[in-house]
Amino acid sequence: MIRLGVPSKGRLMEKTFDWFGRHGLTLRRTGNDREYAGEVEGADIALVLLSAGEIPRELAAGRIHLGVTGSDLVREKLVRWDTLVEPLARMGFGHADLVLAVPKVWIDVDTLDDLDAAAAQFRAIHGHRLRIATKYHRLVRDFLRDHGVADYALVDSQGATEGTVVNETAEAIADITSTGETLRANHLKTLQDGLIHASQATLFRSLAADWDDAARAELAGLSAKLG
Repeated sequence: MIRLGVPSKGRLMEKTFDWFGRHGLTLRRTGNDREYAGEVEGADIALVLLSAGEIPRELAAGRIHLGVTGSDLVREKLVRWDTLVEPLARMGFGHADLVLAVPKVWIDVDTLDDLDAAAAQFRAIHGHRLRIATKYHRLVRDFLRDHGVADYALVDSQGATEGTVVNETAEAIADITSTGETLRANHLKTLQDGLIHASQATLFRSLAADWDDAARAELAGLSAKLG
């Protein structure tokens, strides 16, 4: 039997159920709203309801065969993610961009090259590195390394990242945005080349799960439905 992990609540769960429904597979919750239980109609698939943030870990451990979560979470939470999971389908919802943003008043900072120069100047003036607040340390660090930006320090943010600049706990941020409205409301602008990752809900296959003959056969049938 295949174990399929999907988000346990909210619009992400509803859109996941809708997406599978359009592809001929009915997913539903069972019990009351406090019970994390569900079922898949007409298939040898066990539905496992998890938070979107838990699904990358469960995929990597092989405790679920398939999982729906944001591509940003897989890349952030799993070291060498492409050796642990395989994307099977981009699902067309849950779109959000992880971007680098700086204060609008930094009129001379519009690109990563500008940020690199500003970071060096900032350290010379203030005696410490320019701080970038984010929840996505791995993605941001890899992105900045690949683009030659080195003179900075990442600050962990588990709250409203956009507010760290006005609260003077960081000079710049890297955060998820869908419309950019929150960035603009906090007087921030995205760097022209500051798109770190364009995320969306994705169906992933675990490379660590036990893919016995029955599971492979079920996956083949599911893949045929998904096209």
